[in-house]
Amino acid sequence: MTRSIRPDAVLVQAVIAGALSFAHLHDLAAAAGQSGWKAWAYPISVDLLLVAAWRRLRNSGPSRLAWCWFLIALVASLGANVATAGFLDLADPPALLRLGIAGWPALAFLGGTLLAHSTGGPAPVTEAPAPTTEPGLEPTAEPEPVSAADSPALPAAGPAPAPVSAPAPAPEVAVPAPLVTHARKIAADHEARTGSPIDTDTLRARLGVPAPMAAAIAAQLA
Repeated sequence: MTRSIRPDAVLVQAVIAGALSFAHLHDLAAAAGQSGWKAWAYPISVDLLLVAAWRRLRNSGPSRLAWCWFLIALVASLGANVATAGFLDLADPPALLRLGIAGWPALAFLGGTLLAHSTGGPAPVTEAPAPTTEPGLEPTAEPEPVSAADSPALPAAGPAPAPVSAPAPAPEVAVPAPLVTHARKIAADHEARTGSPIDTDTLRARLGVPAPMAAAIAAQLA
């Protein structure tokens, strides 16, 4: 899919302005005695120094060094544009202009080196905030560690609890002798009919006595 290219007015204006400034710097350098490739190198040097200073301002923030070299490159570019507008006789340039053109390479090299290798301002040192205390109150001190010698003695353990004894056996139930005799008859009759000894539950049901008494009678019958 092809992408249509639309001209940008700002970009076109920048290209035109850059070409005109480039041509004015070339003409001024050629008039000052710099011929051939040297005349073309001057506008490149001025524009590169201007761009380097502006980039340093954008990346590292405002600084005196970046603003100084930005203004120097801007004055050189504006001076060339104004000088080629008829204010100077380019056929016989003044000695001051020749001196400035001849010394520009060293000046531009110094500016580019400082912009490239100098560091920005020192980073601000952030201090830890002081502990805030309410008016009239002393700042709380950190608790000191307590040694084993200074620690309060623990209370001695009391006597061990006595072991729980087993429950006392239930008192024996007194069974009358006639009731035991009657129970023997019932047990004999039950064994004769069923062929097995009578159990405690059956004996209690036949005699109509409580379970403890029935158990005591069954113990005597055994």
